[in-house]
Amino acid sequence: MAKKQKKFKLKTYKAAAKRFTITGTGKVMRTKGGKSHLRRRRSARAKSQYAEMHEVATSTEAKRVKRLAPYLSKYKQNPPA
Repeated sequence: MAKKQKKFKLKTYKAAAKRFTITGTGKVMRTKGGKSHLRRRRSARAKSQYAEMHEVATSTEAKRVKRLAPYLSKYKQNPPA
């Protein structure tokens, strides 16, 4: 009998998983940095813009994010424990 080949699990780069999300159409979305420190002097308009999600600019960067977090598109809301 032939032995069954074991499939390897890929480790997720957790920093990327926390920073990026993937939409239903497959676009990689990101948030802007600078949200937590020295916000008192910013205008209300500038602070509200931090909440917006932006699409990752180039396809090569999106490809890199998908490689760092391979299960990002599979588990959207509740990743398995």
